[in-house]
Amino acid sequence: MNVLEVKNLTKQFGGLTATNDITMTVEKNSITAVIGPNGAGKTTFFNMITAVYKPTSGDILLNGHSLVGLKPHEVSKFGITRTFQNIRLFNEQTVIDNVLIGMHQHLKAHWVGTLLRLPSIRLEEEKAKVQAYKILKYVGLEDYVNENAGNLAYGAQRRLEIARAIAARPKVLLLDEPAAGMNPKETKKLTDLIHDMRTRLDVTIVLIEHDMKLVMEISDYIYVLDHGELIAQGKPDEIRNNQRVIEAYLGKVAAEND
Repeated sequence: MNVLEVKNLTKQFGGLTATNDITMTVEKNSITAVIGPNGAGKTTFFNMITAVYKPTSGDILLNGHSLVGLKPHEVSKFGITRTFQNIRLFNEQTVIDNVLIGMHQHLKAHWVGTLLRLPSIRLEEEKAKVQAYKILKYVGLEDYVNENAGNLAYGAQRRLEIARAIAARPKVLLLDEPAAGMNPKETKKLTDLIHDMRTRLDVTIVLIEHDMKLVMEISDYIYVLDHGELIAQGKPDEIRNNQRVIEAYLGKVAAEND
């Protein structure tokens, strides 16, 4: 069963075509990778799915419902959340407050009730804090609840951004280079977390990633972009042995890692 469908998606910026006629399907509870060299259009692709950019043409369907024309917060409420290539946390807020921000769209409090500190509002806030703590414990950050987010180590900030994203209870979670800057130990923890999220949280995961060891280990299916074009798709073994992908991307990655 496909949960996310992208049909003939194109994005043009003036005379530049960032992505051209991309069609993809993502199965429910799968882990799907989108790979390719820098400038291939991967982040632009994520930005269209999350309504940061409006497609020039094409459609994006979540469980059969079009997302084109929605605002970013509406897409999130509909069931798609994301992390970013460059970490975007509220650095001066506490770790738990960052997670509570992710939960905000599901809270029922009206501003009048919040202002008056009604008992029902206080109860909802307490329940939200309990749930936020559980999420932080799940990602291994329970010891940093009251620490400012900006004080966390890099790998912990990556996990906090994931915690905030899953606090919104997504159907589809988009991870934009989640392993960037991580050491091998942190990457292993991240790999385990992604595997666990798929099953425990019943979430479908789509990730952009340059760590090919992680991609090949974790992905059920892979799409490859180059210069805004979809040049290949398939299971990890098929992509690993695809000559066009090797020439466009994998060969360069291997050379950089020598």
